[in-house]
Formats: sequence, structure tokens, C-alpha cells
Amino acid sequence: MNKKNTLGKKERLKSKKLIGKLFEEGKSIKKYPFRLIYLIQDKNSFKIKTQASFSVPKRNFKKAVDRNRIKRLIKEAYRLEQRKILQDYNLSLFIMITYLGKKEPIFSEVKENIKELLTLFKETETH
Repeated sequence: MNKKNTLGKKERLKSKKLIGKLFEEGKSIKKYPFRLIYLIQDKNSFKIKTQASFSVPKRNFKKAVDRNRIKRLIKEAYRLEQRKILQDYNLSLFIMITYLGKKEPIFSEVKENIKELLTLFKETETH
């Protein structure tokens, strides 16, 4: 299984219907400064294994440039950690990661926090 460590178009959660369902039925895990909302569905209903979306609230960061930069950092950290943590799933998994902090993070902090968040998610779902 020599799969590239990418975050392709099919792995991004864009469907408004699915995002709505995620907020209605999904479960949440917090590990400051991140919140992970997830929804696990039967794989037969969806062709995709995992889809993720990332958000940074406008209320904390007024400038789009700042929000987009933080989202890029989160996406990169998630991309690097996703295979290690999420490879065991035989179900469709939909994830939304939200940045709750008030100051701009540095990449090393983001990477460490995302790793901890995904590990916490894996522990929560396996128990």
C-alpha cells in the first residue's frame, strides 16, 4: 500500500448537505486550540473513505489572509498525520477541524496539536 501522502480533491469535505449533517449528528472532541467534529457513516452509502474540512472563525481573525494561512497550516499538519491515525477505518469518516485560538499559531505547534487531536479521536472511537 504505497499510497501518496496527499490531500486530494476527493478527500476534501465540500458538500453543504454533508457539512449540515456533520453539525446535526456529529460528535465533537476538543483539544485546545482545536475542535474536531466527526461523523462516521456506513461505507456502502459513500464511495469515499475520509473527507476533511478546515475552518477558522472570522470573529477571531478579521483578515481573510490570516484565516487562509492558518487553514493552510492545519491542512498540511492533517495531511502529514492522517495516514498514521486514520488508516484503520473501514467506514466513511467526515471530519471538520476548527481553530479556536485567538493568536496566529506556528506550524510546529499546529502539527503537534493536530497529532494529539487525531490520536485522541482514535482512542475515543476504539473504546
